[in-house]
Amino acid sequence: MSGALASAGVLAFIPSPEQGVWHLGPVPLRAYAFCILAGIALAVWLTDRRWRARGGLPGQIADIALWAVPFGIVGGRLYHVVSSPAAYFGEGGNPVAALYIWNGGLGIWGAVALGAVGAWFGCRAVGARFSAYADTLAPGLLLAQAVGRFGNWFNQELYGKPTTLPWALEIDPQHREPGYEDVETYHPTFLYEAIWNVGAAAVLVWAQRRFRLGHGRVFFSYVVLYTLGRVWIEALRIDPAEQVLGLRLNIWTCLVVGLAGIVAFVVSARRHPGIEDSVLVPGRDTAATADTADGSDTVTAPGATVDDTAGSAPPSSASSPSAGRDDSSRDVR
Repeated sequence: MSGALASAGVLAFIPSPEQGVWHLGPVPLRAYAFCILAGIALAVWLTDRRWRARGGLPGQIADIALWAVPFGIVGGRLYHVVSSPAAYFGEGGNPVAALYIWNGGLGIWGAVALGAVGAWFGCRAVGARFSAYADTLAPGLLLAQAVGRFGNWFNQELYGKPTTLPWALEIDPQHREPGYEDVETYHPTFLYEAIWNVGAAAVLVWAQRRFRLGHGRVFFSYVVLYTLGRVWIEALRIDPAEQVLGLRLNIWTCLVVGLAGIVAFVVSARRHPGIEDSVLVPGRDTAATADTADGSDTVTAPGATVDDTAGSAPPSSASSPSAGRDDSSRDVR
């Protein structure tokens, strides 16, 4: 640690990685990409466990991900370019660099919005209820975002204002924002958001089990919790961003999206109290029961109680009184 840093009173700091790219021959291996892929893998794994615990079929979450992930990546990049256009279309910008996704830059709003479109197509393809899928995904999505944020750490980007707190983040001179060339440590906003997201994911799992949230309300809770944290984290950041009425565009987006999440939660609770009887659309759930009776697959009974820690519930039986029962006759309180 430099003498200047020590004299500033910093007792400790978080060092930035010395490099974020390694080369395997001519092939660059980028830490940012690995963080994104690790987050996606974690989300798919957790969502699959939660999905099967609710009666979904094995493999359905992976099939939906084949639609949702590409849409989400494209949407995330589009939002980033639109919200930070100067680097690509401003003076001295490089429009072609808008395609260089490996250099960082994925806006969560675009990723979720366009990813939801892809997920909708995926849900239709596999016969899953979109609302049930969104609720099942929400905790895993937060964990994916938490892991993905470490890509910013490797890239030494999107950090906060200068600080001398013990957990300050050291940024190398070549990665410091203009006007901060002599400042060595900053708020580690990547870490703040990662910790917030992990905590919010735990709250969602608890709330769904405690209050039997369904029909999109777990996802709407995700929207509210994430935007609540992102507002104050965004306010700490010093990277260039579009300003609207003196506030960063992402802050306004948080406020609008968070309010929309609250309204959607209330409307859903009034129109559809309780939780979905099955995560599968009508017709697909009875087909799943028939497959189990034929011995072709072992699946969780479509009306099973949510258990977010177990991989699956006991298989349904063809002789069960609930097998083939009409959805309208089931208790959805």
